[in-house]
Amino acid sequence: MSMKNSIKTNAIGLAIFAIFTAGLIAITQVITKTKIAENEQQYRARLLFEILPDADELMAEQPYSLHPDIFFNMELLSLTEPGEFYRDPVSKDVILTVVAPNGYTEAIKLLVGIDTAGTIKDIRVISHRETPGLGDKIEIKKSDWILQFQGKSLTVPTFEYWKVKKDGGEFDQLSGATVTPRAVVAAIARSLEFYRLNQQQLLEAE
Repeated sequence: MSMKNSIKTNAIGLAIFAIFTAGLIAITQVITKTKIAENEQQYRARLLFEILPDADELMAEQPYSLHPDIFFNMELLSLTEPGEFYRDPVSKDVILTVVAPNGYTEAIKLLVGIDTAGTIKDIRVISHRETPGLGDKIEIKKSDWILQFQGKSLTVPTFEYWKVKKDGGEFDQLSGATVTPRAVVAAIARSLEFYRLNQQQLLEAE
């Protein structure tokens, strides 16, 4: 085989290999992305039913959109992407997605469960990057700090006491960490205010 033909054959072989490799990488990325999305969906569903353990199973499968032209004061939730919420079709309890934008490291994403009386059922942290051993104690698997909000509302305590104790409020801070709990308390208070302003829309959304 002449050198010219040899080079041509090798070039074709390399091109086929490159195409095959690129295709394999693309397929792997799609599979990985799909798997990550499935895992995130399962994780969120688990958190939803930790907040409302008696909720109908359909709740996790039927999120509702938060349209700015329907809901008032969307900025209270500090969302950076299209918002959604969940509602138990039986009890009508609602779970809002809310962001605490001023965490110690970065924004903290929460799920806040609220019943029809405007009282908190429970709360879970979806994602954060707070300091291990300090700010990460907002996670239920690290401590029971987040449980102190159960049964609270805009009147219990009154709004001016929706702060950590260091700031004259009712809620415990975390040992060695104040910025993180301060941000979370404020975000939860804002979610209750959002619910107060939009209760009818939240309960009647289709």
